Amino acid sequence: MTLEQLGNLGELIGSLGVIVSLIYLGRQIQQQNVITRAQFGHSLTQRLYERYFQTSKDEAYAEFMALDWASDSLTPVESWRIQMAILTYLVDLFDVYDKVQAGLVDQSHLDTRINTLKLGVMKTANAKMVWSYWKNNRSPDFVHWFENEIYGEESSIADIDRDLSEEDRNAGSKLNTRR
Repeated sequence: MTLEQLGNLGELIGSLGVIVSLIYLGRQIQQQNVITRAQFGHSLTQRLYERYFQTSKDEAYAEFMALDWASDSLTPVESWRIQMAILTYLVDLFDVYDKVQAGLVDQSHLDTRINTLKLGVMKTANAKMVWSYWKNNRSPDFVHWFENEIYGEESSIADIDRDLSEEDRNAGSKLNTRR
């Protein structure tokens, strides 16, 4: 075997090594993606479990959750707490929606959350107020999807806003937004 043939053989072996390395690297990336998806899914499930567990162990929280969130006799503190709870649900939903769109978690995580909100929480005046403010932070695609899921295809945001009393619509301007 000549020196030139040995050089060609070395290049062939080196090329095969590069191909094997790329295949190995591809498999590692694929495994890491599976692990990352599982971790995201676990953290999203853990959030729900923490809420459920808090309700079962904390009597004051359970009483708060058992309030009639659509009642006209809520105190300002109760309304504020309800609005903060709804905001927490929305932020969680925003996060899950974005992760589903990016392919990082399964659709079932989003379905669980939207089905919970469909139970009526988002049809209360407090929820509509929170949504009318926070929807401005989301894309038109998300807003359309969310309103269709929660309020139905036939509802428009004008219908949702019209459902709010004049007092509720003006409440946002009275909020202390300066710290």
